[in-house]
Amino acid sequence: MTPARPIPQPDEVTQPYWDAAKRGELVMQRCGSCQRWIFQPKLACPSCHSDELVWEPVSGNGTIYSFVKVHPPVLPAFKEKTPYLVVLVELAEDPGLRVLGNLLDHDTSAARIGHPVAVVYESLDDGVVLPQWQLTD
Repeated sequence: MTPARPIPQPDEVTQPYWDAAKRGELVMQRCGSCQRWIFQPKLACPSCHSDELVWEPVSGNGTIYSFVKVHPPVLPAFKEKTPYLVVLVELAEDPGLRVLGNLLDHDTSAARIGHPVAVVYESLDDGVVLPQWQLTD
């Protein structure tokens, strides 16, 4: 039996992100004071320290900023998925707004820094939905 895949554990700060993913929507925090986009979710803006943070939808389009190909050894739950790519995606909304995820395309050799990607959603058995990425033309 394959061990269970670790899943995100939403808290009061990250819950809106995970709720939006279940709806098939990618959202990011934005500071209502200085307008800076923020990811990872925070209680206050890391730029101006305002607590006026709101969740706003983003396009779900971006480019690969960086990536790593994962090979065994990995956690047992991921062994059958190797090799796979973990990508750092720079979102179209802001050059500093970057999000981690997996590239779900099967041809891991096609990924290049700067390649356009779009968000896709991976549903796990326990009801969690993960924003992931696929290559676009």
